[in-house]
Amino acid sequence: MVGGLLQYLPPGPWRRADPVVAVLRFDGVIGLRGRRGLSLRRYAGALERAFKLRGVKAVALAVNSPGGSPAQSALLYRRIRQLAAETAVPVLAFAEDVAASGGYWLALAADEIYAEETSLLGSIGVVTAGFGFANVLDRLGVERRLYTAGEDKSLLDPFLPEAARDVARLRTLQQDLHESFKELVRQRRGAKLKAEEAQLFGGEVFTGRRALTLGLIDGIGDTRSVARQLFGDQVRLRLIEPERRRSLLTRLVWRRRLDLGDIAADLLARLEERLIWARFGL
Repeated sequence: MVGGLLQYLPPGPWRRADPVVAVLRFDGVIGLRGRRGLSLRRYAGALERAFKLRGVKAVALAVNSPGGSPAQSALLYRRIRQLAAETAVPVLAFAEDVAASGGYWLALAADEIYAEETSLLGSIGVVTAGFGFANVLDRLGVERRLYTAGEDKSLLDPFLPEAARDVARLRTLQQDLHESFKELVRQRRGAKLKAEEAQLFGGEVFTGRRALTLGLIDGIGDTRSVARQLFGDQVRLRLIEPERRRSLLTRLVWRRRLDLGDIAADLLARLEERLIWARFGL
């Protein structure tokens, strides 16, 4: 399938020059707050630079993400497709350890998707996790008081017993998001899909080898090897990085004070990230 991308390349002297492939790394949880999270806000400038890089022949997305926010996944996907259409530059995606859930959504922005045989891909579904503390409050003798204007304003309050009506509302939201995900896969992969939708869209995670047989990816390979097959051994890979935010420690030193709220938020973000990666044994 490597040769399939040649149809996207304009004729001209590009074969005789040293071609450039811009590489964007998407490593982390999508939408996670903090400097490691992936979002359109963080990557907007890098995407612009990648597609408008002088002499660029393709943009490669190196994806290593277990997913995250559906909204940020969709925003990143849409911006990549917009820039690809505006510049007529083809897009390649390369799954590394994981391109699952929102990570696979992001990979769908590419014209062709590649992975290692041992990569994990798919997880085309929606998951919502949380905690319930109602019994803890009872034991402590604490009464939860919640006042809303609007019957459906609150959803699955962790300090109140789980309500069947709230669960039903959550499932409706999940089904709507799941349908959007499935429609995107149908649109982007189309006739390449080689399995029943019940298998593809059940939320299962597949290895790269299995994903290839199912039509979820186009080939086995890494960024450098595929770029060389497409553009020759003289191809140059140019890493385009998003603007870096200062670390929590740097920000605290800069402000010369400890902000316990920032510390707690950073710790919670790290915990959330750890739990999401753990779903894939990583």
